[in-house]
Amino acid sequence: MILLDTHVLVYYSRDEKIGKRAMSAIDRALGRDELYASAISFWEVAMLLAKRRLALDMTVAAFRSTTLREGLLEQPIDGEIAIAAGELPDAHGDPADRMLVATAIVRGLTLVTADETLLGWKLRGFRAQDVTA
Repeated sequence: MILLDTHVLVYYSRDEKIGKRAMSAIDRALGRDELYASAISFWEVAMLLAKRRLALDMTVAAFRSTTLREGLLEQPIDGEIAIAAGELPDAHGDPADRMLVATAIVRGLTLVTADETLLGWKLRGFRAQDVTA
């Protein structure tokens, strides 16, 4: 079961920057209904658009609808995930990344990311895969 980091979700929507091993794992997960996008990623995309650090050819609502229509499952943020995110070590301060890591741990998902900090995090129950692999 795979959770896509926000930037990987954008890469996936554009068919870019995903390595062969990572794409194979993503395709397998999609075929098994085990490919997830976190609700926090849609918030992060909206924030990046507002700050003009990302461009999409559609609204965030349309991006979300398209993503879910393509078969990705939305993983909501609940109290258990929020608490786990708050209890993570301070090695990574980005709130969205903390929510993604907590989601991966709590739900037993592998986070596919290019974030070297996240790839290097050694936390019990946390698994990450390099998107470029």
